[in-house]
Amino acid sequence: MTENKKRQRWLATILKILVFVAVVGFVTFSVQSYQAKKEAEMMAEMRKSEREKNGFQTGDREAVRVYNGKEYRQNTLNTVILCVGVDTSGAVEQQKVSGAGGQADVMALLIQNRATDEVNILTIPRDTMTEIRLFDLNGNYLGTDVQHLNLAYGYGDGEQESCELLTEAVENLLGGVEIDGYVSVNMSAIPVLNDLVGGVTVTIDDPGMEGRDPSLPYGETVTLHGKQAETYVRYRDINVSQSAISRMDRHRTYAKGWMEEARNEQQKDSQFLGKTFDALQEYMVTDLNKDAYLDAGLAAMGTENLFGGDHFFTVPGEGTEGLVYDEFYPDGEAFEEMIIELFYRET
Repeated sequence: MTENKKRQRWLATILKILVFVAVVGFVTFSVQSYQAKKEAEMMAEMRKSEREKNGFQTGDREAVRVYNGKEYRQNTLNTVILCVGVDTSGAVEQQKVSGAGGQADVMALLIQNRATDEVNILTIPRDTMTEIRLFDLNGNYLGTDVQHLNLAYGYGDGEQESCELLTEAVENLLGGVEIDGYVSVNMSAIPVLNDLVGGVTVTIDDPGMEGRDPSLPYGETVTLHGKQAETYVRYRDINVSQSAISRMDRHRTYAKGWMEEARNEQQKDSQFLGKTFDALQEYMVTDLNKDAYLDAGLAAMGTENLFGGDHFFTVPGEGTEGLVYDEFYPDGEAFEEMIIELFYRET
């Protein structure tokens, strides 16, 4: 056999091996993707069943939504998680009196596409006016009314019930989008998360913050440590109209800085994200298991420029001064377009 023929046979053998490996890899990936999809659907169905059993309404993933003459259904490749920051401190404890569990000061939806493993973020102003359930101080149901969205959390027990009431209200706000799970942390979680990454560097952009903490002078660039981070994230002048909305820009700045530091930590220590889950237990309420938390967290870390550009959204609308408190009203048409873009696919 000539050297040329030997070479041709050798190349043919190598090619067959490569094709075989590619086919096996494709089949393995397809099976794993299918299993992951079915597992996510099963978990979502279990959560939905549990919520309905406990008397909470849920969104309908299969419902047809008509927009501009076209029919849409919720994208089943998405996992939607409600992320909440509650304005209380200390270890989370179940409350017996309605309203004692605090209010939802920060609300955002993390939308993870399991096909691309990319994440979008939709932030919701705390003063958004929408229909929520009302209860008296003894927990007796009074009916529904259009109120501030952040109050929906306060009518619960400060634990699962509060999260379920808020989840229900957000699903209604979105016109029936089904939410797969929730993660709620109170303000004591901020210094913990901040110090786990060694601090976050920011520029102080509010002159009033120095009055709350002299170590945060206006115009200075500082690396936040401990309670400084909580002050930076929480501070707003309640005497200034729509200060909660303007504060959302600061939340975004901090989240972007924290994520950059967290990515560095995760590269150095593959267990870092899991450590954040463990460290937050005292201050967190969630219906996600650790694996689901890690999956969403790693997808968020892997999404380039998550808090900017094409991945970050805020409910469109207008803030107004109410009789007592600020109010925010979504722009119906613009919000509907955003909902379709983020949560649905054309049938």
